[in-house]
Amino acid sequence: MNDELVLTQLTPESEGVDHLRALNRLFAEAFNEPDMYLAEPPSDAYLLRQLKSEDILICTACIQEQVVAGLTAYVMHKLERETCEVYIYDLAVDAAYRRRKIGTELLQYAVEQAKQRGASAVFIQADEGDEPAVALYDKLGKREVAYHYDIFVQQNAGS
Repeated sequence: MNDELVLTQLTPESEGVDHLRALNRLFAEAFNEPDMYLAEPPSDAYLLRQLKSEDILICTACIQEQVVAGLTAYVMHKLERETCEVYIYDLAVDAAYRRRKIGTELLQYAVEQAKQRGASAVFIQADEGDEPAVALYDKLGKREVAYHYDIFVQQNAGS
């Protein structure tokens, strides 16, 4: 049995759509948010458009072709200088595979992918009380305290 960890940046040419759907299932379970990640699944065409985008970075960690961890990140092009920064929005490791340094390897892989895109920084947030995430991010980067606000956009009926 080969338990080798395979890190991949998803593309339309890879197993992107299937792995992206598996990643959404993993996020739903890991974050206990099935409504957010599974209630209204996007079409394959939508997912392919996202996989083609230069502004989205989606990485998975697989063992025996099973997605055991992954992250989604967004590339933000800066206007004050010719660079970009990458914001890791979601990162999760399947509960059965935690404490094996998979999150660390995945995060380091994503940082390398960001570097190849010319990024000057990668940032990620951890929610209060998420001690494993805080411990991981403290090992890899500098902590910055900030406030985060969600401003929800109301869509007009019929839009």
